[in-house]
Amino acid sequence: MVINNKKLQNTIISFAFLLVPVVALICLGVGRYSLSPWQILKSFGDAISGNTGDMMAKTVIFKVRLPRILLAIAIGAGLSCSGAAFQGLFSNPLATPDTLGVASGASFGAVIAMMLHWNLIGIQLCALVWGLVSCFITYSISRIRGKSSVIMIVLGGMVVSSLFQALVSLMKYMADPEDELPSITYWLMGSLSSVTYRSLLFGVPCILAGLVMIYALRWRLNILSLNEDEARSMGMNIKFLRLLIIIASSLITASCVSMCGQVGWVGLLIPHISRMLMGSNNRTVVPLSIGFGASFMVIIDTFARSASSAEIPLSILTAVIGAPFFIGLLRKSGGLSA
Repeated sequence: MVINNKKLQNTIISFAFLLVPVVALICLGVGRYSLSPWQILKSFGDAISGNTGDMMAKTVIFKVRLPRILLAIAIGAGLSCSGAAFQGLFSNPLATPDTLGVASGASFGAVIAMMLHWNLIGIQLCALVWGLVSCFITYSISRIRGKSSVIMIVLGGMVVSSLFQALVSLMKYMADPEDELPSITYWLMGSLSSVTYRSLLFGVPCILAGLVMIYALRWRLNILSLNEDEARSMGMNIKFLRLLIIIASSLITASCVSMCGQVGWVGLLIPHISRMLMGSNNRTVVPLSIGFGASFMVIIDTFARSASSAEIPLSILTAVIGAPFFIGLLRKSGGLSA
């Protein structure tokens, strides 16, 4: 059911953003060492005032859980926003953050860094660079006689994604099966277990930059979804705007993959939920996707680290939860919402 009342739409968007700190507060207390909301708030108060307080609670909150939750918020918001932007840009309800092969390129860069035994920051940097390289290759392939079309961009992305997936498989085949291969395989399945405040400072600013850019241009996505002649008649520089959206979305995706590996379904599922509520207007779909995506990712990561004694990879959880839920959405809505 699409909500057309503007006041109700703004209320739902505000609720989605207010839900993020509430979910984060609850999830800070979930785990093997359980904490009540009061203990969490007291620990924050002690940290601000400089009191000693409960050292165990402060260690669990500030050194273990808080970095993961901050990263989960950034990744959930980023991938959902990127997915919504690509679906609007390409007028394709099946578009995902990896439509241009960025995630596959970033994964290839991370695998190279792991085989060279680089540290976490080195892995992030190499993944980010190769993710952006894959985007550049895709855009270069799509240009014919100095012009590029949406169809050529999507087809170029499919080719580049397949190429880098093959290269990742080749690197896994060449990796040491006792030392390198297990760590590569686990990283590719997605996990936030290795996050530190230092890695957050390196990767999150790139996600925020992309989010701000897409959020500022969200109303123009409605125009970019039209055919090129109609969009040009409105005085829009189609080529420049399309490139800005692609750069912002690719920067978000590459940064997310560089910090936690590949996480699927978030960039497909959350934008569809937003479109079911808000319709096809990207002015409301983009902010709602950001809010819902952040909360969704925090819940998924909390379940991944606390559901069993061994941490469950994120890509497994998002697929197991996302696929049935997406099927339910399709059956309820009667088809894909573009």
